[in-house]
Amino acid sequence: MKPLVHILWLAALVSNLAAKQPNIIMFAVDDLSDWISPMGYQQAITPNIDRLAAAGVTFQNAHTAGIYCAPSRTALFTGRHASTTGCYESQVYFVSDPEIKPLQVALQEAGYATYGGGKLFHHVEGQIDLRGWDEFFHRSTELKQQGWPLKDWQASSPHLPQPYPNSKYNRSEGRPTKAPWFLEWGVVPQDQAEEMADSIRTNWACKKLKQPHDKPFFLALGLYAPHFPNYVPQKYFDLYDRNSIVPPEYYETDLDDLPERIRKQKTGRSKIHLHLEKIGAVKDAIHGYLASVSYADAMLGRILNTLAESPHAGKTIVVLWSDHGYHHGEKFDWGKHTLWERTSNVPFLWAGPGIAQKQKVNTSVSLIDLYPTLLEIAGAAEDPKLDGTSLTPALVNPDAARDRDVLLPGLKPNEYAIINQRWRYIHYADGGEELYDVIKDPNEWHNLADKADYTEVKKALAASAPEHFAPPAYKKSDYKLVTEGETFKWIKK
Repeated sequence: MKPLVHILWLAALVSNLAAKQPNIIMFAVDDLSDWISPMGYQQAITPNIDRLAAAGVTFQNAHTAGIYCAPSRTALFTGRHASTTGCYESQVYFVSDPEIKPLQVALQEAGYATYGGGKLFHHVEGQIDLRGWDEFFHRSTELKQQGWPLKDWQASSPHLPQPYPNSKYNRSEGRPTKAPWFLEWGVVPQDQAEEMADSIRTNWACKKLKQPHDKPFFLALGLYAPHFPNYVPQKYFDLYDRNSIVPPEYYETDLDDLPERIRKQKTGRSKIHLHLEKIGAVKDAIHGYLASVSYADAMLGRILNTLAESPHAGKTIVVLWSDHGYHHGEKFDWGKHTLWERTSNVPFLWAGPGIAQKQKVNTSVSLIDLYPTLLEIAGAAEDPKLDGTSLTPALVNPDAARDRDVLLPGLKPNEYAIINQRWRYIHYADGGEELYDVIKDPNEWHNLADKADYTEVKKALAASAPEHFAPPAYKKSDYKLVTEGETFKWIKK
C-alpha cells in the first residue's frame, strides 16, 4: 500500500469513528502499576482487564503525566502538563486558571451527556471540578457539605477491619511511618462489601448504563482501589497463596549511583522496605495490594457485564487508566512520587467500535494524550493548546504508531523525565541527572548519566523538554475553601 493511499485510508477510518459519536466509558483506578497480565505481569488475577485487553488495544509503554494523584489528574482533565499550568503538586487548576476548559466541558459542548462519580479528581476537599457534569455522583450528602472530599479510608468508614489499623506493618513496633492507612491491609466482612465506597460508585454507574439515553454519553467512574488501605472482602485475598507470591527483584546497591540529594532522600525512604523485610511482611503487603487489584477488576467486570446487556453495547468505547504506578520495594521505595519506571508506567487500555482488537502497542505514549484522543473520537473541536497527541490513528491501526519522547514533569519547575522506548532521562531542578537504557537495564539499576559516552544521548533527550516551565500556581495557603450547602468555592484570603 502506497504511503499516501495509506494515509488517506487511515484518515477516513478515523473520521468515520468520530462521525458516529460513540458513547464513552472512562474507568479510572488509583495506584495501579503495570502489574496486570496484558502488560506482562503474571501474578495479578484480573480476568476483566484481560477481557478488555482482548477486545481492544493495550499501550504497553504508557506513562503518567504526573508523579502522584493531584498533578496527574489535573493533567488528564486539562490536557496540559504541569509545565504549562504550574500545577506541579496539589494546586487546583480551576482556581489558578479558570479559563482552561476541562475535558468534561469539552465533551458536553460536543453534544455529550456527562456523568461522573468517584475518584476522578484528587480526594481532598475542594478538588472536584463540578463544571460540565450533567450529574456528578457522591455517595454522601454530609461530605458534599464539606467540600466533596472522598475520605474513603477514614476511621469513620463503615467497612474497616477490626482492630484498626490492621496490617502487620502498622501493628509492628518501630515502623518508620505512622500514618495508619499507609501500608495498611485487611479483610472487609462480606456482608459489608456493598457498603464499600467503590462498590457504591460502581453500582451507580451500572444504573446509568441501564438507562436509555437520547444522546451520546460520557460516563466517568473513578475507583479508590488499589490505593492503600487495601481493604477488600476475604474472597479477593483467597485468590492468592501468600507464600507463593514472588516479590520484585531488589538490588542491594541500587541507590549508590544516584545524585546526592535524591540518594539521601531515598536512603531515608528505604527504611520502610528494610522494616518490612525485618518483620517478614513484604509478601503480606503485596498480597493486600493484589487482592485490591482483583477487587478493582471485579468492579470493572460489573461495568462490562452491564454494558454488554444494555442497549448501548456495540456503540460504546471503554478506556481504562491508572493515575500513576506504584513501587513495591523497587529502588527501595514504597509509593509513587518518583520519576522512575515504577511510578510512570501505567495501564492504558482502549476497546470499542472502530478500535483494533487483541493488539499491543509498544511505542511511548502519555496519559496527557487522553484528552485530544477523546476530542477526536467525539468529533469535538480541536484545542490547539493541548500538550498531548491524539492516539486515534494507533487505535484504529496499531501499525501506524510511532515512538516519540514523552514528558513526565516532577514536583517543581525544571524537574522532569523524558521517556521513550530506549531511554529514560531524568533531570532534577538542582541539576542532578539520571539516565537509563531501559532495554538493557529495565530495572533502572545502573545510572549512566555521569558516563562521558552518553553525553550526546542526554543532550538529545533534554532537547525534548519544555523550553519554559511555568512557575508554580497559587499557594493553597493563600486561599480559603468556603462551603455553601452542597457547593463550595475558593476565595483569596
